[in-house]
Amino acid sequence: MGLRKNLSIAGDFASDPGLGFWTLQNSLHFQIDALGTHTRARAATFRTLHNEVQTPLFMPVGTHATVKAQTPDFLEASGSQILLANTYHLLLRPGADVFTRIGGIHNFMSWERSVLTDSGGFQIFSLPHSRSMSEAGAVFQSYLDGRTIVLSPELSIETQKAIGSDIMMVLDQCVPSTVDEPTARQAMELTHRWAARSLAARGDSRQAMFGIVQGALNHTLRLKSAEALCAMAFEGYAIGGLAVGEGKSEREDTCEFTAALLPENKPRYLMGVGTPLDILEAVHRGVDMFDCIIPTQVAQRGGAFTSRGFLQLRRGIYKTSSEPLDPGCACSTCAKFSRAYLHHLTKCKETLGWQLIGQHNIFFYHRLMAEIRQSILEGRFLPLYEEKRAILAVDDLDNPVTPMRRNPPRSITLGAYKIHTAIEGFSSILHVSSGEIMHSRTPPMDEARNLYIEQSHLSSRLREDTSEPLVIWDVGLGAAANAMAAIECYEALAANGLVRPMHIVSFENDLDSLRLALKNNDRFPYLRHAGPPTLLKDAAWKSKQHDGLSWELHEGDFLALLGSAASPDLVFYDMFSGKTCASAWTEDVFRAMLAVSASRDVELFTYTCSTASRVAMLGAGWGVARGRNAGDKEETTIAFTHLEKANARGRDVLAADWLKKWNRSAAKFPPGLDEMERGKFEAMLRSSPQFAGIQLP
Repeated sequence: MGLRKNLSIAGDFASDPGLGFWTLQNSLHFQIDALGTHTRARAATFRTLHNEVQTPLFMPVGTHATVKAQTPDFLEASGSQILLANTYHLLLRPGADVFTRIGGIHNFMSWERSVLTDSGGFQIFSLPHSRSMSEAGAVFQSYLDGRTIVLSPELSIETQKAIGSDIMMVLDQCVPSTVDEPTARQAMELTHRWAARSLAARGDSRQAMFGIVQGALNHTLRLKSAEALCAMAFEGYAIGGLAVGEGKSEREDTCEFTAALLPENKPRYLMGVGTPLDILEAVHRGVDMFDCIIPTQVAQRGGAFTSRGFLQLRRGIYKTSSEPLDPGCACSTCAKFSRAYLHHLTKCKETLGWQLIGQHNIFFYHRLMAEIRQSILEGRFLPLYEEKRAILAVDDLDNPVTPMRRNPPRSITLGAYKIHTAIEGFSSILHVSSGEIMHSRTPPMDEARNLYIEQSHLSSRLREDTSEPLVIWDVGLGAAANAMAAIECYEALAANGLVRPMHIVSFENDLDSLRLALKNNDRFPYLRHAGPPTLLKDAAWKSKQHDGLSWELHEGDFLALLGSAASPDLVFYDMFSGKTCASAWTEDVFRAMLAVSASRDVELFTYTCSTASRVAMLGAGWGVARGRNAGDKEETTIAFTHLEKANARGRDVLAADWLKKWNRSAAKFPPGLDEMERGKFEAMLRSSPQFAGIQLP
């Protein structure tokens, strides 16, 4: 049977020699039925509030209390034991009060088996903008009505209790798996604090709760995370933070390492993974539970997993095929419908095609899990593993795809830079040595519009009744997203009426990031414009369609070059962070910019909200206000030269609350000041126009 009875497992166990398995005395009554030989694969059984569950198992994703294009009756008949729903989406619609009144999600969706609710942390991480993380929780704007909501651990658990799921997930902070160690550590530690708060918020609920191990690809952090969470009283443990940017081998190695750290007497759940092959590999490494949107997502585009490999039914070869979708499948789709009909539905984008192919895919997943479980019980998992790997890794065996002749692939690296593709599908530029990514969480143009164009009220300024050019300093050209967002704004306005002239001055000391993006402009479509290549070639560009639009480039050290440029009205300050480029965030730089401004009404916009950067700006003589949130930051920074103008524009000027924070900060003063200089700096800052008259306790 492949069963090991000499388990050495921590926890409260009772053995039953007659049944030949071990039983855990907890709310899930978890029991190991069999362990594979020369593999970490295992078969287990546990009981939720609604049904007995056999592992390994796949959970179809029903984000909005429905699996897309599928009925509850089909899901039950196909073998679904647990459905996954999402707290983030259900909090927004229909809302926790609906579940409270109706009596929970099972009554709501007419589903009698188990439901697991994800906390919503990953969905908030996946939002393209308007979200941030703080100690309080995940801050985001509702996509329904724009409300700002703080999804705290307490609110997440309160909502999940109202939903009435069988298994609740703690709120966690998900970050890309490839982030640097400090970022991964910070997110992991926040996840641990939120986990403890989630557990406390659970109260006396009979619903089970799983902790989520984080730590990106760093094994040391994964070990620390597992130790911290296993010390808490969870009924199961999830492996989070994978399938978010890493390669297949990295994911499998991290999965295997992390699974081995988790208690053998509790379920192990790999979140958001994945393809049938991904699941097979993870079972081999000791994981019990899986979820993913792939079965229905690929079905919508005509993709089907079969015993003959992966089929893409959009292909013309299936147009007249009378064969069933999968001759080795007993699902209702394969019993009734031909490949030709499914091809037709897919090409017509008929919902029925999505439904029928989705039914097959879900049935295929459940059948695969049943076969894996049976092979573990019978002690033959490894032969099955080798057999399935050969099939699950290939496309249609009967109608192989003829590879198209393609041009040699373009390089995704140039000099110090590399193209980074986020899990949401957009591309950014990565600075290899520092690990910093330009626009890591948000598509470049979305962040440029949100942080620079909209905040600066560029449209309104361009419509001002004056012939004087509006001068924008684009400090840190990078891949030109900020400059191109400004050009996009100008061209849209100019097409509908008169606007004042606009002149952009870009500063950059290394143009390889723009060169790399231009060579791959299929990934950076905003660069399909006459401006960027001309700027690289001639260091200047003037629009042929709009006489008032021009752009110039200053290549080299910003501080040395800024005196040669026209004085700005707006500054988009997008240099690398102080950790990577400390010289860009000093008093000297901001003082030099202020001197060039020549008493003009100037506003500076930047992504950082660090105290050190704001101190440098204040020390140089700028006023400072809070900017809107962007990426993973709750706020950004706006600097200004005229306090009365900032107030008139409704800027959130730093005042007493920030001064209190500053007074406690380790970055209270610019570096290198002695005691006397610190005293002078503090006196200067407190007497500045925006802080004058504010008294600290």
